[in-house]
Amino acid sequence: MASTKRDLFLKRRMRVRAKLRKVNAGRPRLSVHRSNKNISVQLIDDLNGVTLASASSLEKDLGVVGKNNVEAATKVGAAIAERAKAAGVTEAYFDRGGFLFHGKVKALADAAREGGLKI
Repeated sequence: MASTKRDLFLKRRMRVRAKLRKVNAGRPRLSVHRSNKNISVQLIDDLNGVTLASASSLEKDLGVVGKNNVEAATKVGAAIAERAKAAGVTEAYFDRGGFLFHGKVKALADAAREGGLKI
C-alpha cells in the first residue's frame, strides 16, 4: 500500500510525540512548526494545556519577516529562549513534530540552547 508524503509526515509526527510523552517528566514541550514561508515555535505546558511563550518569523520585531532560512530560524530560537527565561522556564523537551532534525529546525534548537534553554 503506497503512502503519501503527508501520511508519512503524520506517522513520523505521532511516533515522535509518543516517545516524548514517555520521557517528558512534567517539563514543557518546545513545539516547532515549519511551513514553506515561515517557522514558528511554542513553549507548551501540556499538564495545564496552556502556551507559556511563542515566537515566529512573522514577528516584525525579529526583523526576518518574509525570510525562511537558517538565519531566520536562529533569530526565532534566540527569541524563544529569551521569552522562556521571562516565563520562568529553564528546561523543556524538543518536539520537532514530523520535521527532520536538520537545517532550519536544527538551527532553531541550537539557538535556543545557546540562549540558555536546556533541551
